[in-house]
Amino acid sequence: MLNWLKQFNTFCFLDSSQYQGTYDFLVGAGEKTMFQSSETNALEAFQAFTARHRGWLFGHLGYELATVEKISHSAKADQLLFPDIFFFEPRILLVCKGNELTIEAQYPYKVFDAIEQSPFLVADTNKPLPPVQSRMTREAYIATIEQIKKHIQRGDCYEINFCQEFFIDDADVDPFSLFEKLNQKSPNPFSALYRLNDKWLLCASPERFIKKENGRIFSQPIKGTLRRTNSGNDLEKERQLLAESEKDRAENVMIVDLVRNDLSRICKEGSVQVDELFGIYSFPQVHQMISTISGTLSNSVDFKDIINATFPMGSMTGAPKVKVMQLIDHYEKSRRGIFSGALGYIQPGGDFDFNVVIRSIIYNQTTQYLSFQAGGGITIYSDAEKEWEESLLKAKAIKDVLSS
Repeated sequence: MLNWLKQFNTFCFLDSSQYQGTYDFLVGAGEKTMFQSSETNALEAFQAFTARHRGWLFGHLGYELATVEKISHSAKADQLLFPDIFFFEPRILLVCKGNELTIEAQYPYKVFDAIEQSPFLVADTNKPLPPVQSRMTREAYIATIEQIKKHIQRGDCYEINFCQEFFIDDADVDPFSLFEKLNQKSPNPFSALYRLNDKWLLCASPERFIKKENGRIFSQPIKGTLRRTNSGNDLEKERQLLAESEKDRAENVMIVDLVRNDLSRICKEGSVQVDELFGIYSFPQVHQMISTISGTLSNSVDFKDIINATFPMGSMTGAPKVKVMQLIDHYEKSRRGIFSGALGYIQPGGDFDFNVVIRSIIYNQTTQYLSFQAGGGITIYSDAEKEWEESLLKAKAIKDVLSS
C-alpha cells in the first residue's frame, strides 16, 4: 500500500495498527477538490466548502487555527509551512474493516491490481542523519517549568501543557521508509502517513481528539504517562503505579472537567457524561491514563460549531484554555503548527473522527527541515526534573527511529 501511494502528491493513510477501531485502515489518495486556509475566517469558509462537497474528506486542523476564542498567536518562525486547515476530497478511497476492503475509484479493480503488484516497502533506505537538536537546554526547560508553576500558584491557571521542539536541519530522508520504521517501533491506534505536496506528517499517535457518530460526540483525552519496561512481572505493577499516581490523576481530572465544559456548549442539556475515568492503557513504550467523555449533540450544531467549542483539545493546552494558550505562546520557543492539531476524516453525512497529532515526525522535503515535539501537563504537583525526563521519554521512540 505504501509503495503504491508514492505516485500521489496528496494522500492520507490512517492506520489503527491492529488496535480495535472503527476501521483497520483508511486511505484517501489524489484530490478531486481541496480546501486550505490560514485566514481568521478559515472555519467559516470550510463550513461553506463542506456544504458543496459532501463526499469523504481527509485533512488536518493546525494548532494555530483561528477559532471563536480568537487567540492571538505571536509570529514565530514557521519552517514546516502546513496551512492552518487543509482538507481534500480523494480521487481514490480505500476502506478496510475486518476481511473486507472497499475501493471507491473510477476503475477499482485496476487500483486493487496495482496495489497487489507493488513490492513490499523496505524500511532501511535512509542515510545517517545529523544529530537531533533541541530548542531548549535542560537548564532552560527546568527554569521555565518553575516559572509556569508560579503562574499556577498565583491562580492564573490550573494546568498547562508545555512542549519543546527537537529538530534536524538538512535532513535528507525517505518519508515512506521512515514511517515504516516508526510504525514498527511504535504502533498506535491513530497512526498516519499524510502528504501535502512537499510537507509530510509521520504520526504514531495513541490519542483520539474527537469523534462524531450518529448524533453522539466522544472525546478521549490522555493525561498521565509512565515508562513501560515490557517485563511481564512488572507490567501490572507499573499499571497500578500509574493508576494511583496523585499527580497524573490531578492532571487527568482537570482535563476531563475542561472537556465536559467544552462538550456542554454543543450538547443537549444533561447529556454529557464521563464514560470512563482514569482508564489505564498500555502501548509499546508507555502506559497511558485515558478518560472518555461523551454527549448527545444539540440540534443544528455543525462542524464549525463543534471545532469552535473543542479545539485545540484540552489535553494539549491545559485549563483554563484561553489563559494557558496565552502562556504557551509566551513560554514555548516554537510554533506548533500541525503538532498538537488534529488529523482525520469526515464521512458523507457528517460523522468524523480525528486524532491528536503527537508522537509525530513532521518534515518539509523542500527545506529538509525535520521536527518533532514533546512535553507534558504541568500542575502544582509537577517536579521540573521529572517533567524534563518525561518529555525525553516521549521523544525516545522517535529519536531511536531517526538514529537506527
